[in-house]
Amino acid sequence: MVRFGKLFGVMIGAALTMSHVVASEPGSVKTKSAEPISVASKIDTEGALLGNMIVEVLEHAGYKVEDKLQLGPTNIVRTALLAGEIDIYPEYTGNGAFFSNTADDPAWKDPQKGYEKIRQWDLEQNDLVWLTPAPANNTWAIAVRQDVANEHDLATMADFGEWVSGGGDVKLAGSAEFVESPAALPSFQEAYDFTLGQDQLLVLSGGNTAATIRAAAEGTSGTNAAMVYATDGAIQPAGLKVMDDTKNVQMVYEPAPVIRKPVLDANPEIAKLLEPVFESLDRETLQELNSRIQVQGFPASKVAKTYLQEQGFLK
Repeated sequence: MVRFGKLFGVMIGAALTMSHVVASEPGSVKTKSAEPISVASKIDTEGALLGNMIVEVLEHAGYKVEDKLQLGPTNIVRTALLAGEIDIYPEYTGNGAFFSNTADDPAWKDPQKGYEKIRQWDLEQNDLVWLTPAPANNTWAIAVRQDVANEHDLATMADFGEWVSGGGDVKLAGSAEFVESPAALPSFQEAYDFTLGQDQLLVLSGGNTAATIRAAAEGTSGTNAAMVYATDGAIQPAGLKVMDDTKNVQMVYEPAPVIRKPVLDANPEIAKLLEPVFESLDRETLQELNSRIQVQGFPASKVAKTYLQEQGFLK
C-alpha cells in the first residue's frame, strides 16, 4: 500500500500518461455519457489491482474508460483528482486524516467513523464522493509464523500480548520507524500490555515489509514475527498469520473508490456497480489477490478480471 502519511514525500519525476481510450466489448454498450471516465490508481500492487477492477467493471457496463492506472504515489494521484485530470481512483480512508489535517482525531481508528468523516469532509471541501469501502484494513499489523500461532493459539493482539508477557519466545522483525514511532509498536505494547526488549527485535533499515516478512518466514536470527501491512500479498505464501487488532490501536485504512461528484451525478450507476465488488474484498481476499501479483507474477489486469469473473461481477 502507498500510504500518504508515510510516503507523501515520495515523488516521481513524471506521471505516467497512459491516456488511450479502451473500447467496450461488442454488444455491451449502453447509453452513457459521451466523455470517457478517467480511471487512475497509485503505483503499488494493491492500487493496480483495485484500479483494474474499476476499469473492468466500468468497461463491462458500457462506459468508455481512459486508463491512467499506476499514475504515481498518493500526492500525484490525489492532486490529479482535485484538478479534474482524472475522475476516479481507489484511496484509503485513513489517508483522510492527512488530507483534512485531523490525524489526532480518534475517529480514524474506527472504520465507520473514519469513513463518514472523510466522506463528509471531501464532499463539502472538494466536491468528491467516497463510495463504499472494502472491509479490509490495510494498516500496520504484526504477523506471526503460522506454526507458532497454531502451537500457542494466537489469533489476536491480545493473545500475542499475553503470550509475550508470559515469557513467549518471540523475536519480531520491523523497520526503525515501526519500532520507534509512538503510533506503531509502542502503541501496540501499551494497549495490549506487553514489552519487547532489544534482544527480541530485529530492526531492518527502511520500511520494506517484504524484508520483514522474509526474515520471519526464514527465521533470520531467530525471528518468528514481523511488521506487516495487513493485506500484503506475501503474508500467506510466507506462512504468516496476522494478529487481529481488536482494540483498533491503528488508524483504519480501508480502500474505497473516490470519484468527482459531477462525474457521479452524470453517471449514478457507477456507485451501484462498484459497491458489491468492494464489499467482497475482505483482508484474506486481498492478501490472496495481491499474492497472485507479487509472488506468482501475474499481471494485475489479469488477476482483477479473473476475480470479477469468478465472483459473477462480469455477466
